[in-house]
Amino acid sequence: MAVDGRSVAVIGEALVDLVWPNGSTTLSAHAGGSPANVALGLQRLDRPVTLVTTWGDDAPGALVAKHLAAAGLRVRRAPDASGRTMIALAHVDRGTGAADYDFLTAWDPVELPLEPEVTLLHTGSLAVVVQPGATRVVETCAAFRSEPGRAVSVDLNVRPAVQPDRDAYRSAAERIVRVADVVKASDEDLGWLWPDRTPEEAARALLELGPRLVVVTRGGAGALALTDRHRAEIPAPQVTVVDTIGAGDAFESALLDGLFGSEGVRLPESAAELTALLRRCAAAGALACTRAGAQPPTREELAAALRQP
Repeated sequence: MAVDGRSVAVIGEALVDLVWPNGSTTLSAHAGGSPANVALGLQRLDRPVTLVTTWGDDAPGALVAKHLAAAGLRVRRAPDASGRTMIALAHVDRGTGAADYDFLTAWDPVELPLEPEVTLLHTGSLAVVVQPGATRVVETCAAFRSEPGRAVSVDLNVRPAVQPDRDAYRSAAERIVRVADVVKASDEDLGWLWPDRTPEEAARALLELGPRLVVVTRGGAGALALTDRHRAEIPAPQVTVVDTIGAGDAFESALLDGLFGSEGVRLPESAAELTALLRRCAAAGALACTRAGAQPPTREELAAALRQP
């Protein structure tokens, strides 16, 4: 049930990660996908959330369905014309825990149903660049945001493997940013899209397209947030990294949780509030890095981490 008649919806892919550790000859299959991970993170933070996604009636789809059911996540499975489940091959570096991805994409939702109590809509990753579904996502976000009291969040989560044409990817990114209130991107995302700009310059350019808040994650260098009035920057928490899978999604879940309240989305009104929000998000991302796979923290785990000196 939604709290105070309000809830969050996450639109985007649920897929199967085939994880291939560097130096290993063995693949392991795990259900995931950035939007699915964000929805799971919100659920673990006790937020009312629904994942709107698709999967096929195939072996990978059975794994996705089993994973989502086991998580107890509320899901609306949209009809999809492709009939296939998206697959990602994740190459994990054993030394750093960083992952690189290749994709077998399938994203063609016929419709994207939203419930009337939804006041915050999140999307991003492959769902905003893989056609023909990306166009439908943008249209859904634009229509949703046109109603009073509603806000849209986007995580660019750039994956050049699905669209190596930089100009085409940049156009897709700018298209979804124009219908967003909150945008998150990594410094690597922005560096690939705009190689002639610093991440902060690129973030300020995104802010000019219409969002009210742009957040840049910078891995071990921390995070940066910008509004039209405030700027905040924090260092990264120091943790032992197992792998980075799902860390950005855990950061995103904490960001949405921090912005979503009984009166809808509320942006920080001072640099101090913005800094506190960033610290909470970074703590969530750091906790995810200490675990194998996409395992976002619960509200209790996050609170305990923030109490640490």
